[in-house]
Amino acid sequence: MEAYLYEWLGLIVRWLHVIFGIAWIGASFYFVWLDNNLREPPEWKKQQGIKGDLWAIHGGGIYEVAKYHLGPDQMPTQLHWFKWEAYSTWLSGMALLVLVYYLGSTGYLIDPARADISTTTGIVIGLGTLVAVMAVYEAMIRSPLADNGKVFGLLLFGILVLVDWGLFQVFSGRGAFIHVGAVIGTIMVANVFLGIVPSQRALVSVLEQGREPDERVTRLAALAKLRSTHNNYLTLPVLFIMISNHYPLLYGHPHGWAILAAIGFITAFARHYFNLRHRQINRPSILVTAAVMTALLIWVIAPPGSTSMAKNGTQVDDATVTTIVETHCLACHATNPSHPAFQSAPAGVRLDELSLVMTFSDKVRQAAVLSHYMPLGNSTGMTEQERQQLGQWLDAQQAVD
Repeated sequence: MEAYLYEWLGLIVRWLHVIFGIAWIGASFYFVWLDNNLREPPEWKKQQGIKGDLWAIHGGGIYEVAKYHLGPDQMPTQLHWFKWEAYSTWLSGMALLVLVYYLGSTGYLIDPARADISTTTGIVIGLGTLVAVMAVYEAMIRSPLADNGKVFGLLLFGILVLVDWGLFQVFSGRGAFIHVGAVIGTIMVANVFLGIVPSQRALVSVLEQGREPDERVTRLAALAKLRSTHNNYLTLPVLFIMISNHYPLLYGHPHGWAILAAIGFITAFARHYFNLRHRQINRPSILVTAAVMTALLIWVIAPPGSTSMAKNGTQVDDATVTTIVETHCLACHATNPSHPAFQSAPAGVRLDELSLVMTFSDKVRQAAVLSHYMPLGNSTGMTEQERQQLGQWLDAQQAVD
């Protein structure tokens, strides 16, 4: 019953995380699109302090949206703030990180083959990395570096790649992936909490007092827009990491950190096309280049055509494979798992019978033979010889079929 309720708790928190994330990312995409599509208003609107406006049709109605240089002559009684979407996404994401990686199966976080550390040490490293990178980003965004977008972007990307590589030295591939996502998500929510919202409060305060914004308020507003732009480019890499736990062919790869860095660059680069397009700058070459880079990545990390590593023509019999599966797989991938972290077989992959091993042969091959991701953290001590035997048996069965 405890494992059953724990799975429900994980499901609910994950569901809320997705809901909050949709709200936050939707708002981010919309306001960047809105800002890029504002057009110069007619003269009579300019005299009212309007900087740009936009007309749109949606849901059976026509909308007019206007943006002021500073604010209207009289502040509205109700002003909508967009912040809780960000806070809720981060809080639910951190709750999920704790439930799945810190309190759940240690194999999700720790890989003894990389670093034989305790879960407590892993938690300290993970949370410490979040705080450290956020502090470095804050120092950068508050420095003159913020005035040079290209240098700032390259430096930030370099820092994230370094963090990516470092986490892969101490965590499992899946644990490293999710912590890189948590690092990026923490930067994004810090942008809202430490930069965007304080800037908005400062602007509203001076307008309510009937004063002109001073240099400090103007600078805060410019940095708030820059922070919002950074969040926009970081969104697609974070979305990828949110779904990456389903794909061990990526995080289970020996060079998973480089794969994550490449995908992060490709997705942010693709986002640049749409940001330009919203400003009526059409550069389809960006999307073509992103597609070519993706195809190249797929080709570079493709597994060999056969996993068979048999020597001297030796064949692996069913009894040997049955022993391998019973020893290394059935604690989790059974009708009634004996592993305390699972109420049912993860992802519905049951391996109680050899026929089921063949049914899920592609997943078994990828997770246990090619990527070495399974068993989690290699807690059962699966040897290289056993992986070779399993791969050879799978190849032989596939040849017969």
